[in-house]
Amino acid sequence: MTGPQRFTVRHVSVYRYSEPVNFGEHRMMFRPRASHDLRLVTTQLRITPTPARLYWLHDVFDNSVAVATFSDAATELRFESEVTLEHFEAPLPDYSLERYACTYPFAYTNDEASDLVNARNRQYPDPDVDAWAQGFLEPGSSSGTLSLLRAMTQAIKRDFMYVRRTEKGVQRPAETLYARSGSCRDFAVLMMDAVRSLGLAARFVSGYIFVPDHDTTRGGGATHAWLQIYLPGAGWVDFDPTNSIVGNRHLIRVAVAWDHQQALPLWGTWNGAPHSFNGLEVEVSVTEQC
Repeated sequence: MTGPQRFTVRHVSVYRYSEPVNFGEHRMMFRPRASHDLRLVTTQLRITPTPARLYWLHDVFDNSVAVATFSDAATELRFESEVTLEHFEAPLPDYSLERYACTYPFAYTNDEASDLVNARNRQYPDPDVDAWAQGFLEPGSSSGTLSLLRAMTQAIKRDFMYVRRTEKGVQRPAETLYARSGSCRDFAVLMMDAVRSLGLAARFVSGYIFVPDHDTTRGGGATHAWLQIYLPGAGWVDFDPTNSIVGNRHLIRVAVAWDHQQALPLWGTWNGAPHSFNGLEVEVSVTEQC
């Protein structure tokens, strides 16, 4: 790994209403996952109006979740997270896979297979996705595992049009395949389903991406999504099909989950007249500190 880069991530989400409304519980996943390749330096979370109670927990995936409850009605609910971190990245990652996993197909060990059941379960089975995934295999012979996964990552970046979508949810993988377009969430879910169709274990990742000045990286200015694939010997390896990134370059993980719905950055409830909701504004910036 190279020396660390220091980033500051500022994430602001503002809900606006035409009249005061009451707020139910809100849960936030803004805090990056500390690891051997990411060290948190400072963190700050400001919420307006001030919550009656704010506490933290680790969910089933060990993601850090902040939980807020409120007693005051308001016309605006504002969440502002600011985190400074050190990010270690391998520009040209050389993953040392177990020998048996270097070529596809391979089988996980019994222990791995039992631990990875949910990471291999498909949520959107479709023969068109199966056929698309099979197209990356070498006919009549084995394929290099990393070569196969790099090719799939590159194909999504090359052949699909990136479209930023602010609405909730994701497209079904077959829909993304047919439309040849989607958001980073759609591309991550497509590739997850495709590799799961090949028997590999994958999980959804939500977080942030650093975009250098004048760079063509896509997904900046908002939360970002990609996937990780479990490869024996290398562990969970990051794949960002939106930008054709293999490894953690510029990627800041916040939450991991088997399904995208388990890794929402912010969710909660409010009580008031339906017409009073004026919208949500989200602003994300990732800046490098010299």
